[in-house]
Amino acid sequence: MSVRTVCVVTTSRADYGLLRWLIEEIQQDSNLRLQIIAAGMHLSPEFGLTYRQIEEDGFEIDRKIDLLLSADSEAGVAKSIGLGLISFSDALNELRPDFLVLLGDRFELLSAAVAALMLRIPLAHIHGGETSEGAMDEAVRHAITKMASIHFPATEAYRKRIIQMGENPEHVFNHGAPGLDYIYREKLLSKPELEEHMQFELTGSVAIVTYHPVTLGTTSAISQIGNVLEAIDSSGINSVFTKANADAHGREINQEIARFCNANPRRYRFFDNLGQKVYLSCLRHLNLMIGNSSSGLTEAPSFRLPVVNIGERQRGRIKAENIIDVSYDVDAIRAGIVKAVSPNFRKSLMGLKNPYDRYEDGKVSFRIKETLKNTKIFKELLQKRFFDIDFTEKA
Repeated sequence: MSVRTVCVVTTSRADYGLLRWLIEEIQQDSNLRLQIIAAGMHLSPEFGLTYRQIEEDGFEIDRKIDLLLSADSEAGVAKSIGLGLISFSDALNELRPDFLVLLGDRFELLSAAVAALMLRIPLAHIHGGETSEGAMDEAVRHAITKMASIHFPATEAYRKRIIQMGENPEHVFNHGAPGLDYIYREKLLSKPELEEHMQFELTGSVAIVTYHPVTLGTTSAISQIGNVLEAIDSSGINSVFTKANADAHGREINQEIARFCNANPRRYRFFDNLGQKVYLSCLRHLNLMIGNSSSGLTEAPSFRLPVVNIGERQRGRIKAENIIDVSYDVDAIRAGIVKAVSPNFRKSLMGLKNPYDRYEDGKVSFRIKETLKNTKIFKELLQKRFFDIDFTEKA
């Protein structure tokens, strides 16, 4: 078997944590050659220059693509996509991988997907078929699906949705969510170790809070995060905050959180980047999650962690029983927090199964790697035919 080159694109601390073990699987396979492109938030001092974590883990970064502009606006995001298209086109034209791997729905990935399509490089897309009706990620994700050649959805329902979009079932593989491999493969921190690392006492009820911009929302980012912070403050819980991502108005959210935490550092702590190990350790030892992050749906169920899911950003996604959906209203958020920390609700989550953990063995990344290695590369991967579903009712 000839050596096949697989290039993995990572744009943030979040998707690198999900791709970490797939990258290692590719690197360790003698029949594969690994390439890595680090882009977006990885290269931003504002988000902690997280490309360094990739290098500290022993991986070589083949290209760094800085495409984030300082403008915290919709126009700034659109211009970043244009800048990314130029840079990804140059990088991929030089690297020429056999497969380009993209995970999720970040706007930066749209640049990579279009560049790969024009250069006739087959795309492998992870976490397609999902819905997030309150964000532009929805359109980005489905657009990448239609440009991708092979697909790795995280659940059977998402596999069927990709087929519904006209993709060949033979090229759609449900192996589960690769980010869950970290829970099986890495020893997480103990509670004392976590306190020492964060320099923050985990006393009383403590929440992990991650709130991202709702890019298709009708209320302002300032209004939304203001309600979240008011509800947290009045509930009496302590909190560990992580930064919002680099979507439009993310910087506004981060500025409000920083002011809130600086005013009461004994109760609140704000981190640029926790890293996957520390973040998952928080899910293990803290009492609840608050916000609108997809990690509340995919990773939190594995720890039976209650999640107060605010607003519409995750509307339409498959959710386990740990999710408490609430509106942006202060009273609704506060009521969700009260429910989440109640002993009865926590007790109800005993035996909870994670719908994104199909095999429960930590080998999702291995299965994806094997599929990338063994899938035959032929012209129909790029010259795709639309797979029609027969909707004819049988008599």
